[in-house]
Amino acid sequence: MPLTPLDIHNKEFTRGFRGYDEDEVNEFLDQVIKDYELVIREKKELKEKVEQLSEKLGHFSNIEETLNKSILIAQETAEEVKGNATKESKLIIKEAEKNADRIINEALQKSRRISIEVEELKKQAKVFRTRLKMLVEAQLDLIENDDWDGLFETEVDDRQDEGIEKKTFENNY
Repeated sequence: MPLTPLDIHNKEFTRGFRGYDEDEVNEFLDQVIKDYELVIREKKELKEKVEQLSEKLGHFSNIEETLNKSILIAQETAEEVKGNATKESKLIIKEAEKNADRIINEALQKSRRISIEVEELKKQAKVFRTRLKMLVEAQLDLIENDDWDGLFETEVDDRQDEGIEKKTFENNY
């Protein structure tokens, strides 16, 4: 058990024949008591300070541990988000490629259909042109025919006109 200032103060020495000067020993003991009390107070203060610093160190250690965990979680989350974004971007690209292929195929099919329709319309236009040309040429031949000249020279009898009109009227009704 450590020595206390009270132990030092109550300490009694036995007296010998030629012992030390009692006042000098008491004075020295008083000085030792004061110094010892000071050392004990300093020790107590330092112990309290060590406890406070230990508490702070524990607190900061907890904060450090929490921050480390948070950093790890953030890194894992970032990696997960990055992976998900990569997967999603690949899916979007695949979907866009499918849509592009579909659109291109539809456009090619439509282009082929239009091409076929255009060719069919060209054929129909050629046929129509040929028929129209033949019709116009036939009409021109008819106009240029000499039979017209004979019609202009023929005289019609009024009586014949009446008979023709009468027959036409009877046939119609």
